[in-house]
Amino acid sequence: MDRRKFTVQAGGLAGALLLGTPMSVKAVSLASLSEGEATAGLRAALERGALAAVSLLGRTDGFLGNPKVRIELPQKLQEAANLLRTLGQGRRLDELETAMNRAAEAAVPQARSLLVGAVRQMNVQDAKQILTGSETSVTEFFSAKTREPLAARFQPIVARTTEKVGLARRYNQLIERASAFGLVDADARIEPYVTARALDGLFLVIGEEEVRIRRDPIGTGSAILRRVFGSL
Repeated sequence: MDRRKFTVQAGGLAGALLLGTPMSVKAVSLASLSEGEATAGLRAALERGALAAVSLLGRTDGFLGNPKVRIELPQKLQEAANLLRTLGQGRRLDELETAMNRAAEAAVPQARSLLVGAVRQMNVQDAKQILTGSETSVTEFFSAKTREPLAARFQPIVARTTEKVGLARRYNQLIERASAFGLVDADARIEPYVTARALDGLFLVIGEEEVRIRRDPIGTGSAILRRVFGSL
Protein backbone atom coordinates (compact mmCIF):
# COMPACT_ATOMS: atom_id res chain seq x y z
CA MET A 1 0.00 0.00 0.00
CA ASP A 2 1.13 3.57 -0.72
CA ARG A 3 2.21 4.87 2.68
CA ARG A 4 1.38 8.43 1.65
CA LYS A 5 -2.32 7.92 1.02
CA PHE A 6 -5.31 6.24 2.55
CA THR A 7 -6.71 3.74 0.10
CA VAL A 8 -9.95 4.45 -1.75
CA GLN A 9 -11.48 1.40 -0.10
CA ALA A 10 -10.61 2.50 3.43
CA GLY A 11 -11.71 6.04 2.70
CA GLY A 12 -15.00 4.91 1.26
CA LEU A 13 -15.68 2.64 4.19
CA ALA A 14 -14.91 5.45 6.61
CA GLY A 15 -17.29 7.78 4.82
CA ALA A 16 -20.03 5.18 4.76
CA LEU A 17 -19.60 4.38 8.43
CA LEU A 18 -19.40 7.95 9.63
CA LEU A 19 -22.01 9.61 7.45
CA GLY A 20 -24.09 6.79 6.03
CA THR A 21 -23.27 7.77 2.45
CA PRO A 22 -22.61 5.43 -0.48
CA MET A 23 -18.97 4.42 -0.73
CA SER A 24 -18.50 5.82 -4.21
CA VAL A 25 -19.59 9.35 -3.26
CA LYS A 26 -16.90 10.25 -0.71
CA ALA A 27 -14.11 7.79 -1.46
CA VAL A 28 -12.01 9.97 -3.74
CA SER A 29 -11.98 13.08 -1.53
CA LEU A 30 -10.84 11.18 1.55
CA ALA A 31 -8.32 9.16 -0.43
CA SER A 32 -6.79 12.41 -1.65
CA LEU A 33 -5.65 13.18 1.89
CA SER A 34 -2.19 12.02 2.91
CA GLU A 35 -1.95 9.66 5.86
CA GLY A 36 -0.16 12.43 7.72
CA GLU A 37 -3.07 14.84 7.19
CA ALA A 38 -5.69 12.30 8.18
CA THR A 39 -3.76 11.27 11.30
CA ALA A 40 -3.14 14.90 12.26
CA GLY A 41 -6.84 15.62 11.85
CA LEU A 42 -7.84 12.75 14.07
CA ARG A 43 -5.28 13.75 16.67
CA ALA A 44 -6.68 17.27 16.71
CA ALA A 45 -10.25 15.97 16.98
CA LEU A 46 -9.52 13.47 19.73
CA GLU A 47 -7.42 15.87 21.77
CA ARG A 48 -10.11 18.51 21.47
CA GLY A 49 -12.77 15.98 22.48
CA ALA A 50 -10.74 14.67 25.40
CA LEU A 51 -10.02 18.11 26.80
CA ALA A 52 -13.65 19.18 26.35
CA ALA A 53 -14.81 16.09 28.27
CA VAL A 54 -12.34 16.72 31.10
CA SER A 55 -13.47 20.33 31.32
CA LEU A 56 -17.14 19.36 31.32
CA LEU A 57 -16.91 16.59 33.90
CA GLY A 58 -14.07 17.78 36.12
CA ARG A 59 -16.05 20.53 37.80
CA THR A 60 -18.80 20.86 40.39
CA ASP A 61 -21.90 18.99 39.21
CA GLY A 62 -20.04 17.65 36.17
CA PHE A 63 -21.28 14.20 37.16
CA LEU A 64 -23.93 14.94 39.77
CA GLY A 65 -25.82 17.35 37.53
CA ASN A 66 -25.58 15.29 34.33
CA PRO A 67 -28.12 12.45 34.14
CA LYS A 68 -26.10 10.73 31.39
CA VAL A 69 -23.11 10.14 33.65
CA ARG A 70 -24.45 10.64 37.19
CA ILE A 71 -23.17 7.81 39.37
CA GLU A 72 -26.00 5.99 41.11
CA LEU A 73 -25.67 3.95 44.29
CA PRO A 74 -24.16 0.48 43.83
CA GLN A 75 -26.74 -2.15 42.98
CA LYS A 76 -26.57 -3.79 46.41
CA LEU A 77 -27.38 -0.48 48.09
CA GLN A 78 -30.10 0.32 45.59
CA GLU A 79 -31.78 -2.96 46.47
CA ALA A 80 -31.80 -1.98 50.15
CA ALA A 81 -32.47 1.74 49.64
CA ASN A 82 -36.23 1.69 50.23
CA LEU A 83 -35.82 -0.20 53.49
CA LEU A 84 -32.98 2.04 54.60
CA ARG A 85 -35.06 5.14 53.90
CA THR A 86 -37.93 3.82 56.02
CA LEU A 87 -35.37 3.36 58.79
CA GLY A 88 -34.35 6.99 58.58
CA GLN A 89 -31.22 6.47 56.47
CA GLY A 90 -32.34 8.57 53.50
CA ARG A 91 -30.05 11.49 54.27
CA ARG A 92 -27.05 9.15 54.49
CA LEU A 93 -27.90 7.52 51.17
CA ASP A 94 -28.13 10.92 49.52
CA GLU A 95 -24.88 11.98 51.17
CA LEU A 96 -23.12 8.91 49.81
CA GLU A 97 -24.43 9.41 46.28
CA THR A 98 -23.31 13.04 46.32
CA ALA A 99 -19.89 12.04 47.65
CA MET A 100 -19.44 9.43 44.89
CA ASN A 101 -20.16 11.99 42.20
CA ARG A 102 -17.95 14.61 43.85
CA ALA A 103 -15.17 12.03 43.94
CA ALA A 104 -15.51 11.44 40.19
CA GLU A 105 -15.49 15.19 39.55
CA ALA A 106 -12.32 15.55 41.61
CA ALA A 107 -10.59 12.65 39.83
CA VAL A 108 -11.32 13.52 36.20
CA PRO A 109 -8.80 16.39 35.87
CA GLN A 110 -6.09 13.77 36.46
CA ALA A 111 -7.04 12.27 33.10
CA ARG A 112 -5.86 15.26 31.08
CA SER A 113 -2.19 14.36 30.66
CA LEU A 114 -2.82 10.66 29.96
CA LEU A 115 -5.49 11.34 27.37
CA VAL A 116 -3.41 13.95 25.58
CA GLY A 117 -0.41 11.61 25.67
CA ALA A 118 -2.44 8.79 24.13
CA VAL A 119 -3.64 11.06 21.33
CA ARG A 120 -0.18 12.39 20.53
CA GLN A 121 1.25 8.88 20.38
CA MET A 122 -1.50 7.73 17.99
CA ASN A 123 -0.02 6.25 14.84
CA VAL A 124 -1.37 5.77 11.31
CA GLN A 125 -2.72 2.32 12.12
CA ASP A 126 -4.61 3.68 15.15
CA ALA A 127 -6.07 6.39 12.91
CA LYS A 128 -7.26 3.88 10.32
CA GLN A 129 -8.86 1.70 12.98
CA ILE A 130 -10.78 4.69 14.31
CA LEU A 131 -11.89 5.87 10.86
CA THR A 132 -12.94 2.44 9.65
CA GLY A 133 -14.05 1.05 13.00
CA SER A 134 -17.39 0.88 14.75
CA GLU A 135 -19.34 3.81 16.13
CA THR A 136 -17.57 3.19 19.46
CA SER A 137 -14.08 3.22 17.95
CA VAL A 138 -13.07 6.39 19.83
CA THR A 139 -14.15 4.95 23.17
CA GLU A 140 -12.32 1.73 22.36
CA PHE A 141 -9.14 3.64 21.48
CA PHE A 142 -9.09 5.67 24.69
CA SER A 143 -10.14 2.72 26.83
CA ALA A 144 -7.38 0.50 25.46
CA LYS A 145 -4.72 3.18 25.89
CA THR A 146 -5.71 4.79 29.18
CA ARG A 147 -8.29 2.91 31.26
CA GLU A 148 -5.84 0.97 33.41
CA PRO A 149 -3.47 3.85 34.25
CA LEU A 150 -6.43 6.19 34.76
CA ALA A 151 -8.01 3.77 37.22
CA ALA A 152 -4.77 3.74 39.20
CA ARG A 153 -4.85 7.56 39.35
CA PHE A 154 -8.56 7.87 40.07
CA GLN A 155 -8.99 5.34 42.86
CA PRO A 156 -6.91 7.08 45.57
CA ILE A 157 -8.79 10.33 44.91
CA VAL A 158 -12.11 8.52 45.10
CA ALA A 159 -11.02 6.84 48.34
CA ARG A 160 -10.06 10.14 49.98
CA THR A 161 -13.44 11.63 49.12
CA THR A 162 -15.70 8.72 50.03
CA GLU A 163 -13.92 7.50 53.17
CA LYS A 164 -15.30 10.56 54.97
CA VAL A 165 -18.82 9.16 54.53
CA GLY A 166 -19.81 6.75 57.26
CA LEU A 167 -22.24 4.79 55.10
CA ALA A 168 -19.48 4.16 52.57
CA ARG A 169 -17.26 2.65 55.24
CA ARG A 170 -20.04 0.41 56.54
CA TYR A 171 -21.01 -0.67 53.03
CA ASN A 172 -17.39 -1.56 52.23
CA GLN A 173 -17.14 -3.59 55.42
CA LEU A 174 -20.21 -5.59 54.43
CA ILE A 175 -18.88 -6.14 50.91
CA GLU A 176 -15.51 -7.30 52.26
CA ARG A 177 -17.21 -9.85 54.50
CA ALA A 178 -19.45 -11.07 51.69
CA SER A 179 -16.54 -11.29 49.24
CA ALA A 180 -14.61 -13.42 51.75
CA PHE A 181 -17.38 -16.01 51.37
CA GLY A 182 -17.51 -15.62 47.60
CA LEU A 183 -20.93 -13.98 47.68
CA VAL A 184 -19.92 -10.80 45.83
CA ASP A 185 -16.92 -9.47 43.95
CA ALA A 186 -14.57 -7.24 45.94
CA ASP A 187 -14.84 -4.71 43.10
CA ALA A 188 -18.32 -3.97 44.41
CA ARG A 189 -16.62 -1.82 47.06
CA ILE A 190 -17.26 1.89 46.70
CA GLU A 191 -13.82 2.93 45.40
CA PRO A 192 -13.49 0.56 42.41
CA TYR A 193 -17.19 0.97 41.62
CA VAL A 194 -16.99 4.78 41.47
CA THR A 195 -13.69 4.65 39.56
CA ALA A 196 -15.20 2.39 36.89
CA ARG A 197 -18.32 4.53 36.54
CA ALA A 198 -16.25 7.72 36.36
CA LEU A 199 -14.20 6.26 33.51
CA ASP A 200 -17.33 5.08 31.71
CA GLY A 201 -18.73 8.60 31.93
CA LEU A 202 -15.49 10.16 30.73
CA PHE A 203 -15.25 7.91 27.67
CA LEU A 204 -18.93 8.47 26.89
CA VAL A 205 -18.53 12.24 26.83
CA ILE A 206 -15.33 12.01 24.78
CA GLY A 207 -17.21 9.93 22.22
CA GLU A 208 -20.09 12.41 22.10
CA GLU A 209 -17.69 15.30 21.55
CA GLU A 210 -15.93 13.43 18.76
CA VAL A 211 -19.26 12.76 17.03
CA ARG A 212 -20.08 16.47 17.28
CA ILE A 213 -16.75 17.38 15.67
CA ARG A 214 -17.26 14.89 12.83
CA ARG A 215 -20.71 16.26 12.12
CA ASP A 216 -19.68 19.91 12.22
CA PRO A 217 -15.94 20.23 11.50
CA ILE A 218 -16.37 23.75 10.18
CA GLY A 219 -17.86 24.84 13.50
CA THR A 220 -14.67 23.87 15.32
CA GLY A 221 -12.72 26.70 13.71
CA SER A 222 -9.77 24.36 13.09
CA ALA A 223 -8.30 24.23 9.58
CA ILE A 224 -7.02 20.66 9.87
CA LEU A 225 -10.35 19.43 11.24
CA ARG A 226 -12.21 21.16 8.41
CA ARG A 227 -9.87 19.59 5.84
CA VAL A 228 -10.02 16.03 7.22
CA PHE A 229 -13.59 15.76 8.40
CA GLY A 230 -14.94 18.12 5.78
CA SER A 231 -13.73 15.69 3.10
CA LEU A 232 -15.53 12.76 4.71
